[in-house]
Amino acid sequence: MADAASRLRRVAEQVLGVPLPVRLRAWDGSQAGPPGAPALVIRNRRALRHMMFKPGELGLARAWVAGDLDIEGDLYGVLAAMSGLIWERGDDGRTVFEALRDPAVRSAVRELLRLAGPPIPPAPPREEVRRPRHLHTRHSDRRAISHHYDVGNDFYELVLGPSMVYSCAYWGAIENAETLESAQRDKLELVSAKLGLTPGQRLLDVGCGWGSMAIHAAREHGVSVVGVTLSQEQAAYARKRVADEGLTDRVEIRVQDYRDVRDGPYDAISSIGMAEHVGSERYLEYARELYGLLKPGGRLLNHQIARRPQRDESAYNVDAFIDAYVFPDGELAPVGTTVTQLERAGFEVRDVESIREHYARTLRRWVVNLEAEWPRAVRLTSPGRARVWRLYMAASALAFEHNRIGVNQVLAVRTPESGASGLPLRTRTWN
Repeated sequence: MADAASRLRRVAEQVLGVPLPVRLRAWDGSQAGPPGAPALVIRNRRALRHMMFKPGELGLARAWVAGDLDIEGDLYGVLAAMSGLIWERGDDGRTVFEALRDPAVRSAVRELLRLAGPPIPPAPPREEVRRPRHLHTRHSDRRAISHHYDVGNDFYELVLGPSMVYSCAYWGAIENAETLESAQRDKLELVSAKLGLTPGQRLLDVGCGWGSMAIHAAREHGVSVVGVTLSQEQAAYARKRVADEGLTDRVEIRVQDYRDVRDGPYDAISSIGMAEHVGSERYLEYARELYGLLKPGGRLLNHQIARRPQRDESAYNVDAFIDAYVFPDGELAPVGTTVTQLERAGFEVRDVESIREHYARTLRRWVVNLEAEWPRAVRLTSPGRARVWRLYMAASALAFEHNRIGVNQVLAVRTPESGASGLPLRTRTWN
C-alpha cells in the first residue's frame, strides 16, 4: 500500500513537535495533509538522504536544487510555512538534539532511515560552491563575483528585464501602477538626486553591473563616469550598451577591483548592491578606500542589504543556502554597523533611507519574469541554476516582507574642515 507521505508526515511532526501546515506528496503517489493546501513534493528517496546527511537548510537546499524536492501550488505559501517551522523557531523551538531525547522521536527517525533507503550520502549538486569562505582577497572576490554574475547575460536579461538593474527598484504608492523598468529608472534617478549630480562632475560607480547607473548618470545628468566590476561578462555587456548609447566619451567601464582605483578624486561615488560582497573584516577598508577617492565635499551613496542585529553578534552565521549557491562570501551587517564603519572612515552620514518594501516587490516581479520564461531559463543556464534563482528570489521576497532583512540607502559626505556639507537644509519631503 502506498503510504510514504503519511509516514513522512508522522516523522516530521514528531521531530518538529508541531503539526505540519503543508500537504506532502511522496514518490509513491501517496498524499497526506490538509486537502487543497499547497504541497511539498518529495520526488524520490534521495531527497530524504540529502536532508539526513546534511540536516537543516543546506540539506533542504541540496534536495531542491537537485530536483528531488519541489513545491506544488503557492510557492510563497509553502516557503512561509516552512520558514516558520525551520528557520524562525527561535529559542522556543525544539532542536534536533532535544527532540532525540524523546523515545517517540527516536522511533520516528528510525522510520525515516527505513524510508530513505541505502545509507549512502548523495553528491551535492554541481551548482554548489565548496571552498574556504570569507577570505575577501582580490582573487577570492573575483571568483565569488564570477560564480554569481558570469552565468550568461541572456539569463539576466530574462530575469531583470530591459533595465538590467540588479538591485531593488523604487516604487510608487499604488501597487502595480508602474512597470519594473520605470521603477528601476526612478531608483537610478533617486540615487542621482541624492548625489546631487551636475554636468561636468566625475562619478565612480563601484560594482557597476551591466552599466545602467553609469549610462543614466551620463545621459541624464551630463557627468563623466568610471564604472568598475569584477565580472568580465558584465563589463563586455556594459561597454556595448555604452557604445550603443553614444556615450563612450563620457563612460568608461573597467574590470577592476575598487581597491585598485587610483585616478581620484571623484565628485561622487555610487555603490549600489555591491557592499554586501565586501565582508565584515574588510568593510572599514572599503569605507576608507571610497573616502580617499572623493574630493572634499564629495558624496557617497551606499545602497546595501542589511540584516537584523543579533544579541550576540559573534554568533552570526552566513545563510547556508545563500553562501553555497547564490553569493559565495557574501555577508550582511546591521545598518547601524554600516553607518558606524562609514563614520570611522571619516564620512559624515547625512541620510539613511530604508526601502525594504521596495525590494520585496522587485523580487516578486523578478520571480514572475523567471517563471514566465522557465523553459528558456533552464536552457540558458541549467535546471539546477534556474531552481536556485527561483528559490532564492522568492525566499528573499518573504524575508524583506517580514522584516528579517532590509535594504538602506546611506548618503554620506566627505565633509571638509570648514564643515560645509554642501547639502540643502531639507533633503527629503515626507507625504
